[in-house]
Amino acid sequence: MWGGRYASGPAAVMEDINVSIDFDKRLYRQDIAGSKAHVAMLAEQGIVSRDDEAAITKGLDQVLAEIEGGSFAFKRSLEDIHMNVEARLAEIIGAPAGRLHTARSRNDQVATDFRLWVRDAADGLDAQLKDLQKALAEKALAEAATVMPGFTHLQVAQPTTFGHHLMAYVEMVGRDRGRIADARRRLNESPLGAAALCGTSFPIDRHMTAKALGFDRPTANSLDSVADRDFVMEVLAAATITAVHLSRLAEEIVIWCSSPFSFVKLSDAFSTGSSIMPQKRNPDAAELVRAKVGRILGAFNAIVVVLKGLPLTYQKDMQEDKEPTMDALASLSLAIAATAGMVRDLEANAPVMKKAAGQGYSTATDLADWCVRSLGIPFRESHHIAARAVGLASEKGLPLHKLTLADMQTVDKRITADVFSVLSVAKSVASRVSYGGTAPKNVRAQAKRWLKKLG
Repeated sequence: MWGGRYASGPAAVMEDINVSIDFDKRLYRQDIAGSKAHVAMLAEQGIVSRDDEAAITKGLDQVLAEIEGGSFAFKRSLEDIHMNVEARLAEIIGAPAGRLHTARSRNDQVATDFRLWVRDAADGLDAQLKDLQKALAEKALAEAATVMPGFTHLQVAQPTTFGHHLMAYVEMVGRDRGRIADARRRLNESPLGAAALCGTSFPIDRHMTAKALGFDRPTANSLDSVADRDFVMEVLAAATITAVHLSRLAEEIVIWCSSPFSFVKLSDAFSTGSSIMPQKRNPDAAELVRAKVGRILGAFNAIVVVLKGLPLTYQKDMQEDKEPTMDALASLSLAIAATAGMVRDLEANAPVMKKAAGQGYSTATDLADWCVRSLGIPFRESHHIAARAVGLASEKGLPLHKLTLADMQTVDKRITADVFSVLSVAKSVASRVSYGGTAPKNVRAQAKRWLKKLG
Protein backbone atom coordinates (compact mmCIF):
# COMPACT_ATOMS: atom_id res chain seq x y z
CA MET A 1 0.00 0.00 0.00
CA TRP A 2 3.01 2.28 0.39
CA GLY A 3 5.20 0.73 -2.31
CA GLY A 4 5.94 4.14 -3.81
CA ARG A 5 8.05 5.05 -0.79
CA TYR A 6 9.55 1.73 0.32
CA ALA A 7 11.82 -0.39 -1.85
CA SER A 8 11.62 -3.59 0.18
CA GLY A 9 9.11 -5.37 2.39
CA PRO A 10 9.09 -5.61 6.18
CA ALA A 11 11.06 -8.13 8.21
CA ALA A 12 9.14 -11.21 9.28
CA VAL A 13 9.04 -10.11 12.90
CA MET A 14 7.85 -6.68 11.82
CA GLU A 15 4.95 -8.31 10.03
CA ASP A 16 4.11 -10.34 13.12
CA ILE A 17 4.07 -7.38 15.48
CA ASN A 18 2.39 -5.04 13.01
CA VAL A 19 -0.39 -7.22 11.62
CA SER A 20 -3.88 -6.85 13.10
CA ILE A 21 -6.06 -8.87 10.72
CA ASP A 22 -6.02 -11.84 13.10
CA PHE A 23 -8.34 -9.93 15.42
CA ASP A 24 -9.66 -6.87 13.57
CA LYS A 25 -11.31 -9.07 10.96
CA ARG A 26 -14.18 -9.07 13.46
CA LEU A 27 -14.80 -5.48 12.36
CA TYR A 28 -15.73 -6.52 8.83
CA ARG A 29 -19.41 -5.60 9.06
CA GLN A 30 -18.63 -2.20 10.49
CA ASP A 31 -15.82 -1.59 8.00
CA ILE A 32 -18.01 -2.38 5.01
CA ALA A 33 -20.91 -0.33 6.39
CA GLY A 34 -18.58 2.64 6.85
CA SER A 35 -17.22 2.28 3.33
CA LYS A 36 -20.70 2.16 1.82
CA ALA A 37 -21.74 5.29 3.72
CA HIS A 38 -18.51 7.02 2.66
CA VAL A 39 -18.82 6.29 -1.05
CA ALA A 40 -22.50 7.29 -1.05
CA MET A 41 -21.46 10.65 0.40
CA LEU A 42 -18.60 11.03 -2.10
CA ALA A 43 -21.04 10.50 -4.95
CA GLU A 44 -23.59 12.90 -3.47
CA GLN A 45 -20.89 15.56 -3.23
CA GLY A 46 -19.72 14.92 -6.79
CA ILE A 47 -16.31 13.68 -5.65
CA VAL A 48 -16.78 10.30 -7.35
CA SER A 49 -19.17 9.40 -10.15
CA ARG A 50 -22.46 7.61 -9.62
CA ASP A 51 -21.16 4.75 -11.77
CA ASP A 52 -18.16 4.32 -9.50
CA GLU A 53 -20.43 4.49 -6.47
CA ALA A 54 -22.64 1.74 -7.88
CA ALA A 55 -19.68 -0.47 -8.72
CA ILE A 56 -18.06 0.03 -5.32
CA THR A 57 -21.30 -0.59 -3.43
CA LYS A 58 -22.04 -3.75 -5.40
CA GLY A 59 -18.49 -4.96 -4.90
CA LEU A 60 -18.64 -4.30 -1.16
CA ASP A 61 -21.85 -6.32 -0.95
CA GLN A 62 -20.03 -9.21 -2.64
CA VAL A 63 -17.12 -8.93 -0.18
CA LEU A 64 -19.59 -9.01 2.72
CA ALA A 65 -21.28 -12.09 1.29
CA GLU A 66 -17.94 -13.84 0.84
CA ILE A 67 -16.87 -13.13 4.41
CA GLU A 68 -20.17 -14.25 5.86
CA GLY A 69 -20.19 -17.27 3.58
CA GLY A 70 -16.73 -18.33 4.72
CA SER A 71 -15.05 -18.12 1.31
CA PHE A 72 -13.09 -14.92 1.90
CA ALA A 73 -9.32 -15.40 2.21
CA PHE A 74 -7.91 -13.01 4.81
CA LYS A 75 -4.26 -12.16 4.08
CA ARG A 76 -1.84 -11.25 6.84
CA SER A 77 0.35 -9.49 4.29
CA LEU A 78 -2.39 -6.88 3.94
CA GLU A 79 -2.20 -6.13 7.69
CA ASP A 80 -5.76 -5.20 8.60
CA ILE A 81 -9.43 -5.50 7.75
CA HIS A 82 -9.42 -2.23 5.79
CA MET A 83 -6.77 -3.28 3.30
CA ASN A 84 -8.11 -6.82 3.04
CA VAL A 85 -11.53 -5.49 2.05
CA GLU A 86 -10.12 -2.88 -0.33
CA ALA A 87 -7.76 -5.34 -2.00
CA ARG A 88 -10.56 -7.84 -2.61
CA LEU A 89 -12.78 -5.03 -3.87
CA ALA A 90 -10.09 -4.14 -6.41
CA GLU A 91 -9.99 -7.76 -7.59
CA ILE A 92 -13.76 -7.69 -8.10
CA ILE A 93 -14.32 -4.28 -9.73
CA GLY A 94 -10.89 -3.09 -10.80
CA ALA A 95 -9.77 0.55 -10.91
CA PRO A 96 -12.89 2.16 -9.34
CA ALA A 97 -11.97 0.49 -6.06
CA GLY A 98 -9.04 2.91 -5.78
CA ARG A 99 -11.47 5.83 -5.46
CA LEU A 100 -13.04 4.51 -2.25
CA HIS A 101 -10.25 5.82 -0.01
CA THR A 102 -10.64 9.40 -1.24
CA ALA A 103 -10.99 11.88 1.64
CA ARG A 104 -10.37 9.38 4.40
CA SER A 105 -7.50 7.61 6.17
CA ARG A 106 -7.16 4.31 7.97
CA ASN A 107 -6.94 6.47 11.09
CA ASP A 108 -10.51 7.77 10.92
CA GLN A 109 -11.65 4.53 9.32
CA VAL A 110 -10.56 2.35 12.25
CA ALA A 111 -11.85 4.87 14.78
CA THR A 112 -15.23 4.71 13.05
CA ASP A 113 -15.22 0.93 12.74
CA PHE A 114 -14.35 0.44 16.38
CA ARG A 115 -16.97 2.92 17.61
CA LEU A 116 -19.55 1.02 15.59
CA TRP A 117 -18.32 -2.31 16.97
CA VAL A 118 -18.31 -1.12 20.59
CA ARG A 119 -21.76 0.43 20.09
CA ASP A 120 -23.10 -2.88 18.78
CA ALA A 121 -21.49 -4.71 21.70
CA ALA A 122 -23.02 -2.25 24.18
CA ASP A 123 -26.46 -2.82 22.68
CA GLY A 124 -26.00 -6.58 22.96
CA LEU A 125 -24.90 -6.32 26.60
CA ASP A 126 -27.87 -4.12 27.44
CA ALA A 127 -30.28 -6.69 26.02
CA GLN A 128 -28.59 -9.44 28.04
CA LEU A 129 -28.64 -7.39 31.23
CA LYS A 130 -32.33 -6.68 30.72
CA ASP A 131 -32.93 -10.43 30.49
CA LEU A 132 -30.92 -10.95 33.68
CA GLN A 133 -33.06 -8.36 35.46
CA LYS A 134 -36.19 -10.20 34.35
CA ALA A 135 -34.79 -13.50 35.62
CA LEU A 136 -33.95 -11.94 38.98
CA ALA A 137 -37.30 -10.16 39.32
CA GLU A 138 -39.28 -13.27 38.37
CA LYS A 139 -37.41 -15.36 40.93
CA ALA A 140 -37.79 -12.59 43.52
CA LEU A 141 -41.55 -12.48 42.98
CA ALA A 142 -41.78 -16.25 43.49
CA GLU A 143 -39.57 -16.09 46.61
CA ALA A 144 -40.89 -12.84 48.08
CA ALA A 145 -41.85 -14.47 51.39
CA THR A 146 -39.01 -17.02 51.60
CA VAL A 147 -37.25 -16.03 54.80
CA MET A 148 -33.46 -16.12 54.89
CA PRO A 149 -30.77 -14.50 57.02
CA GLY A 150 -29.45 -11.11 56.02
CA PHE A 151 -25.75 -10.71 56.72
CA THR A 152 -23.32 -8.01 57.69
CA HIS A 153 -19.65 -8.99 58.03
CA LEU A 154 -20.91 -12.41 56.84
CA GLN A 155 -22.54 -12.76 60.25
CA VAL A 156 -26.30 -13.25 60.65
CA ALA A 157 -27.67 -9.73 61.15
CA GLN A 158 -31.45 -9.52 60.57
CA PRO A 159 -34.00 -11.72 58.85
CA THR A 160 -34.73 -10.84 55.24
CA THR A 161 -36.22 -12.73 52.31
CA PHE A 162 -34.65 -14.45 49.35
CA GLY A 163 -36.79 -12.30 47.08
CA HIS A 164 -35.57 -9.09 48.69
CA HIS A 165 -31.97 -10.26 48.34
CA LEU A 166 -32.42 -10.95 44.63
CA MET A 167 -34.13 -7.60 44.10
CA ALA A 168 -30.95 -5.90 45.33
CA TYR A 169 -29.24 -7.25 42.23
CA VAL A 170 -32.07 -6.03 40.01
CA GLU A 171 -31.24 -2.52 41.21
CA MET A 172 -27.50 -3.02 40.71
CA VAL A 173 -27.97 -4.33 37.18
CA GLY A 174 -30.27 -1.39 36.46
CA ARG A 175 -27.44 0.98 37.30
CA ASP A 176 -25.05 -1.12 35.22
CA ARG A 177 -27.36 -0.68 32.25
CA GLY A 178 -27.47 3.04 32.93
CA ARG A 179 -23.69 3.31 32.88
CA ILE A 180 -23.46 1.40 29.60
CA ALA A 181 -26.21 3.56 28.10
CA ASP A 182 -24.38 6.73 29.16
CA ALA A 183 -21.15 5.48 27.61
CA ARG A 184 -23.01 4.56 24.42
CA ARG A 185 -24.51 8.03 24.21
CA ARG A 186 -21.12 9.69 24.45
CA LEU A 187 -19.44 7.38 21.93
CA ASN A 188 -22.16 7.89 19.34
CA GLU A 189 -20.29 10.49 17.28
CA SER A 190 -18.73 9.74 13.91
CA PRO A 191 -14.97 10.21 13.34
CA LEU A 192 -15.36 9.43 9.63
CA GLY A 193 -14.01 12.32 7.57
CA ALA A 194 -11.40 13.38 10.10
CA ALA A 195 -8.98 11.64 7.71
CA ALA A 196 -5.43 11.15 8.97
CA LEU A 197 -5.67 13.91 11.59
CA CYS A 198 -6.46 17.30 10.02
CA GLY A 199 -9.58 16.67 8.00
CA THR A 200 -9.59 16.93 4.21
CA SER A 201 -9.67 19.54 1.48
CA PHE A 202 -12.43 17.64 -0.35
CA PRO A 203 -15.96 19.06 0.07
CA ILE A 204 -17.25 16.12 2.10
CA ASP A 205 -20.46 16.02 4.14
CA ARG A 206 -19.64 14.45 7.49
CA HIS A 207 -23.18 14.93 8.76
CA MET A 208 -24.44 12.72 5.92
CA THR A 209 -22.11 9.84 6.78
CA ALA A 210 -22.80 10.24 10.49
CA LYS A 211 -26.54 9.96 9.90
CA ALA A 212 -26.15 7.00 7.55
CA LEU A 213 -24.22 5.07 10.22
CA GLY A 214 -26.66 5.89 13.00
CA PHE A 215 -24.44 8.37 14.80
CA ASP A 216 -25.95 11.41 16.48
CA ARG A 217 -23.43 13.78 14.90
CA PRO A 218 -19.87 13.91 13.56
CA THR A 219 -17.03 14.48 16.01
CA ALA A 220 -16.14 18.17 16.28
CA ASN A 221 -12.33 18.05 16.25
CA SER A 222 -10.36 16.04 13.72
CA LEU A 223 -7.36 15.55 16.04
CA ASP A 224 -9.52 14.25 18.87
CA SER A 225 -11.40 12.06 16.40
CA VAL A 226 -8.41 9.86 15.60
CA ALA A 227 -6.39 10.30 18.80
CA ASP A 228 -8.65 9.17 21.61
CA ARG A 229 -10.20 5.92 22.72
CA ASP A 230 -11.94 7.24 25.81
CA PHE A 231 -15.12 5.59 24.55
CA VAL A 232 -13.36 2.24 24.91
CA MET A 233 -12.18 3.04 28.43
CA GLU A 234 -15.62 4.20 29.48
CA VAL A 235 -17.39 1.10 28.19
CA LEU A 236 -14.75 -1.12 29.83
CA ALA A 237 -15.12 0.79 33.09
CA ALA A 238 -18.88 0.18 32.98
CA ALA A 239 -18.22 -3.45 32.05
CA THR A 240 -15.86 -3.83 35.00
CA ILE A 241 -18.45 -2.54 37.47
CA THR A 242 -21.03 -4.88 35.92
CA ALA A 243 -18.61 -7.79 36.24
CA VAL A 244 -18.04 -6.94 39.90
CA HIS A 245 -21.79 -7.14 40.54
CA LEU A 246 -21.99 -10.47 38.73
CA SER A 247 -19.00 -11.71 40.72
CA ARG A 248 -20.62 -10.80 44.03
CA LEU A 249 -23.77 -12.72 43.14
CA ALA A 250 -21.66 -15.62 41.89
CA GLU A 251 -19.76 -15.68 45.19
CA GLU A 252 -23.05 -15.82 47.08
CA ILE A 253 -24.26 -18.69 44.91
CA VAL A 254 -21.03 -20.55 45.67
CA ILE A 255 -21.56 -19.97 49.40
CA TRP A 256 -25.25 -20.81 49.31
CA CYS A 257 -24.56 -24.08 47.46
CA SER A 258 -21.91 -25.19 49.96
CA SER A 259 -22.80 -27.94 52.42
CA PRO A 260 -22.57 -25.79 55.57
CA PHE A 261 -25.21 -23.48 54.06
CA SER A 262 -27.30 -25.55 51.62
CA PHE A 263 -29.53 -22.52 50.99
CA VAL A 264 -29.94 -23.25 47.27
CA LYS A 265 -29.38 -26.00 44.76
CA LEU A 266 -28.18 -25.75 41.18
CA SER A 267 -29.26 -28.43 38.74
CA ASP A 268 -26.93 -30.55 36.65
CA ALA A 269 -27.14 -27.87 33.94
CA PHE A 270 -24.94 -25.50 35.95
CA SER A 271 -22.92 -27.92 38.09
CA THR A 272 -20.01 -30.26 37.51
CA GLY A 273 -18.63 -33.28 39.32
CA SER A 274 -15.21 -34.33 40.53
CA SER A 275 -12.82 -36.69 38.77
CA ILE A 276 -12.00 -38.39 42.08
CA MET A 277 -14.80 -37.59 44.57
CA PRO A 278 -18.10 -39.02 43.30
CA GLN A 279 -20.18 -37.16 45.89
CA LYS A 280 -19.09 -33.70 44.74
CA ARG A 281 -21.43 -31.20 43.11
CA ASN A 282 -19.45 -28.13 42.15
CA PRO A 283 -20.97 -24.74 41.20
CA ASP A 284 -18.37 -24.24 38.49
CA ALA A 285 -20.50 -21.84 36.43
CA ALA A 286 -20.66 -19.44 39.37
CA GLU A 287 -16.94 -19.82 40.05
CA LEU A 288 -16.09 -18.98 36.44
CA VAL A 289 -18.38 -15.95 36.44
CA ARG A 290 -16.60 -14.84 39.61
CA ALA A 291 -13.25 -15.14 37.83
CA LYS A 292 -14.24 -13.22 34.69
CA VAL A 293 -13.91 -9.88 36.46
CA GLY A 294 -10.13 -10.32 36.37
CA ARG A 295 -10.03 -10.43 32.59
CA ILE A 296 -12.43 -7.51 32.23
CA LEU A 297 -10.63 -5.30 34.74
CA GLY A 298 -7.35 -6.32 33.12
CA ALA A 299 -8.60 -5.07 29.76
CA PHE A 300 -9.57 -1.73 31.26
CA ASN A 301 -6.16 -1.39 32.86
CA ALA A 302 -4.44 -2.35 29.60
CA ILE A 303 -6.21 0.37 27.60
CA VAL A 304 -5.49 3.00 30.25
CA VAL A 305 -1.81 2.09 30.23
CA VAL A 306 -1.64 2.14 26.41
CA LEU A 307 -3.19 5.61 26.18
CA LYS A 308 -1.79 7.38 29.23
CA GLY A 309 1.44 8.65 27.64
CA LEU A 310 0.48 9.07 24.00
CA PRO A 311 0.86 12.50 22.38
CA LEU A 312 -1.72 13.55 19.81
CA THR A 313 -2.67 12.19 17.41
CA TYR A 314 -2.78 8.62 16.15
CA GLN A 315 -0.04 6.26 17.32
CA LYS A 316 0.36 2.59 16.38
CA ASP A 317 0.10 1.78 20.10
CA MET A 318 -3.63 2.25 19.71
CA GLN A 319 -3.84 -0.95 17.71
CA GLU A 320 -3.61 -2.65 21.12
CA ASP A 321 -7.11 -1.45 22.01
CA LYS A 322 -9.02 -4.14 20.16
CA GLU A 323 -7.91 -7.54 21.43
CA PRO A 324 -8.44 -6.84 25.16
CA THR A 325 -11.70 -5.01 24.51
CA MET A 326 -13.11 -7.76 22.34
CA ASP A 327 -12.05 -10.40 24.85
CA ALA A 328 -13.43 -8.45 27.80
CA LEU A 329 -16.85 -7.77 26.29
CA ALA A 330 -17.14 -11.37 25.07
CA SER A 331 -16.25 -12.55 28.58
CA LEU A 332 -18.86 -10.23 30.10
CA SER A 333 -21.49 -11.43 27.63
CA LEU A 334 -20.79 -15.03 28.59
CA ALA A 335 -20.87 -14.21 32.30
CA ILE A 336 -24.24 -12.46 31.98
CA ALA A 337 -25.72 -15.41 30.09
CA ALA A 338 -24.43 -17.88 32.68
CA THR A 339 -25.73 -15.75 35.56
CA ALA A 340 -29.21 -15.45 34.06
CA GLY A 341 -29.25 -19.21 33.54
CA MET A 342 -28.20 -19.91 37.13
CA VAL A 343 -30.77 -17.49 38.56
CA ARG A 344 -33.57 -19.21 36.68
CA ASP A 345 -32.15 -22.59 37.73
CA LEU A 346 -31.81 -21.88 41.47
CA GLU A 347 -34.00 -23.87 43.85
CA ALA A 348 -34.33 -22.31 47.30
CA ASN A 349 -34.16 -24.57 50.36
CA ALA A 350 -36.75 -22.60 52.32
CA PRO A 351 -36.70 -24.62 55.59
CA VAL A 352 -32.91 -24.39 55.89
CA MET A 353 -32.95 -20.68 55.06
CA LYS A 354 -35.64 -19.96 57.65
CA LYS A 355 -33.82 -21.89 60.35
CA ALA A 356 -30.60 -20.02 59.61
CA ALA A 357 -32.45 -16.71 59.72
CA GLY A 358 -33.30 -17.31 63.37
CA GLN A 359 -29.72 -17.97 64.41
CA GLY A 360 -27.43 -15.39 65.90
CA TYR A 361 -30.32 -13.61 67.69
CA SER A 362 -31.26 -11.89 64.45
CA THR A 363 -34.42 -10.35 65.91
CA ALA A 364 -32.57 -8.42 68.63
CA THR A 365 -33.14 -5.16 66.76
CA ASP A 366 -36.85 -5.96 66.67
CA LEU A 367 -36.79 -6.22 70.46
CA ALA A 368 -35.05 -2.85 70.71
CA ASP A 369 -37.53 -1.27 68.29
CA TRP A 370 -40.45 -2.73 70.27
CA CYS A 371 -39.13 -1.12 73.45
CA VAL A 372 -39.00 2.24 71.69
CA ARG A 373 -42.52 1.93 70.23
CA SER A 374 -44.31 0.25 73.14
CA LEU A 375 -42.45 1.52 76.20
CA GLY A 376 -41.32 4.92 74.97
CA ILE A 377 -37.71 4.17 75.86
CA PRO A 378 -34.94 5.99 73.93
CA PHE A 379 -33.31 3.74 71.36
CA ARG A 380 -29.87 3.74 73.01
CA GLU A 381 -31.40 2.43 76.24
CA SER A 382 -33.50 -0.04 74.27
CA HIS A 383 -30.35 -1.24 72.55
CA HIS A 384 -28.82 -2.08 75.93
CA ILE A 385 -32.00 -3.90 77.02
CA ALA A 386 -31.95 -6.00 73.86
CA ALA A 387 -28.26 -6.77 74.34
CA ARG A 388 -28.92 -8.00 77.90
CA ALA A 389 -31.78 -10.15 76.63
CA VAL A 390 -29.44 -11.68 74.02
CA GLY A 391 -26.94 -12.39 76.77
CA LEU A 392 -29.59 -14.15 78.85
CA ALA A 393 -30.83 -16.18 75.88
CA SER A 394 -27.26 -17.17 75.07
CA GLU A 395 -26.71 -18.37 78.66
CA LYS A 396 -29.86 -20.47 78.46
CA GLY A 397 -29.08 -21.75 74.96
CA LEU A 398 -32.40 -20.47 73.63
CA PRO A 399 -33.49 -18.20 70.77
CA LEU A 400 -34.97 -14.89 71.87
CA HIS A 401 -38.57 -15.86 71.16
CA LYS A 402 -38.22 -18.95 73.40
CA LEU A 403 -37.45 -16.92 76.53
CA THR A 404 -40.35 -16.70 78.96
CA LEU A 405 -41.99 -13.45 79.93
CA ALA A 406 -40.46 -13.89 83.37
CA ASP A 407 -37.05 -14.20 81.75
CA MET A 408 -37.66 -11.01 79.80
CA GLN A 409 -38.78 -9.14 82.88
CA THR A 410 -35.56 -10.01 84.70
CA VAL A 411 -33.90 -7.95 81.97
CA ASP A 412 -36.41 -5.10 82.29
CA LYS A 413 -39.60 -5.29 84.34
CA ARG A 414 -41.47 -3.02 81.91
CA ILE A 415 -41.48 -5.66 79.15
CA THR A 416 -44.93 -7.16 78.48
CA ALA A 417 -46.19 -10.28 76.72
CA ASP A 418 -46.77 -8.21 73.59
CA VAL A 419 -43.02 -8.36 72.93
CA PHE A 420 -43.39 -11.89 71.56
CA SER A 421 -45.41 -10.48 68.65
CA VAL A 422 -42.17 -9.23 67.04
CA LEU A 423 -39.54 -11.81 67.95
CA SER A 424 -40.10 -14.53 65.32
CA VAL A 425 -38.26 -14.21 62.03
CA ALA A 426 -41.48 -14.24 60.00
CA LYS A 427 -42.96 -11.39 62.03
CA SER A 428 -39.69 -9.49 61.90
CA VAL A 429 -39.61 -9.69 58.11
CA ALA A 430 -43.27 -8.73 57.76
CA SER A 431 -42.77 -5.66 59.94
CA ARG A 432 -40.13 -4.09 57.67
CA VAL A 433 -42.62 -2.10 55.61
CA SER A 434 -40.59 1.08 55.07
CA TYR A 435 -39.98 1.97 51.42
CA GLY A 436 -37.31 -0.38 50.12
CA GLY A 437 -37.72 -2.68 53.12
CA THR A 438 -37.82 -6.46 53.15
CA ALA A 439 -41.52 -7.02 53.91
CA PRO A 440 -42.90 -9.56 51.40
CA LYS A 441 -45.58 -7.14 50.22
CA ASN A 442 -42.86 -4.60 49.44
CA VAL A 443 -40.82 -7.19 47.54
CA ARG A 444 -43.83 -8.27 45.49
CA ALA A 445 -44.65 -4.68 44.62
CA GLN A 446 -41.08 -3.89 43.58
CA ALA A 447 -40.74 -7.10 41.55
CA LYS A 448 -44.01 -6.40 39.74
CA ARG A 449 -42.97 -2.81 39.08
CA TRP A 450 -39.70 -3.94 37.52
CA LEU A 451 -41.30 -6.69 35.47
CA LYS A 452 -43.79 -4.20 34.07
CA LYS A 453 -40.95 -1.79 33.27
CA LEU A 454 -38.88 -4.53 31.63
CA GLY A 455 -41.79 -5.72 29.49
